[in-house]
Amino acid sequence: MKAVILDLPPAFLEDRCRRGADRWDESWDGVLHMPPAPNRVHQNLEGELEGWLRWYWARPSGNRVYHQINLALPGGWPLDYRIPDLILLTPDRFHIDRNERFEGPPTAVVEIHSPGDESHEKLAFYESLGVPDVWIIHRDSRRIEIWSLIDDNLSRQNPDVDGWLDSPATGLHLRTVPDQRLEIEPVAHPELRARLPAENV
Repeated sequence: MKAVILDLPPAFLEDRCRRGADRWDESWDGVLHMPPAPNRVHQNLEGELEGWLRWYWARPSGNRVYHQINLALPGGWPLDYRIPDLILLTPDRFHIDRNERFEGPPTAVVEIHSPGDESHEKLAFYESLGVPDVWIIHRDSRRIEIWSLIDDNLSRQNPDVDGWLDSPATGLHLRTVPDQRLEIEPVAHPELRARLPAENV
């Protein structure tokens, strides 16, 4: 259910902050979006993907992976920001780090799509920010979409004959396998291929 409240009482926002209920709140050009907390399946997939990326993508190359960090346009904080599930940074983009937020385009963002959420509605923001790759991973089916920036527009990729999708900005391959899990590997090191989550529960 979506609702628009034209003027939120300050006490309401203060209470959400005190209880930690604002953890996933986003501001879309000054309009507050308050999604529910992700469920167990969502959090499990996110956590296992983050762990693999940290060990097999970030550490070997000096890259970085973060989860649930505020992402804003330069000068847009705090009125216009989104919170991707994961943010991937290569060293050439470390300069966007402002600790509580990132200002500017990371190398890639990951959205785990739960039914009814606004993952696809965020694409226009990521495009305006200039994010090279956006991954949308559907929580229940593990179906993957990779949107890559081409001529300033995010375009959805088509899988190859084996079902792989390329993430050019990160050098990674991803696909969904028949048991509805996510398979991921570095293009240059297919021996590091993993199937996530490790237990399909």
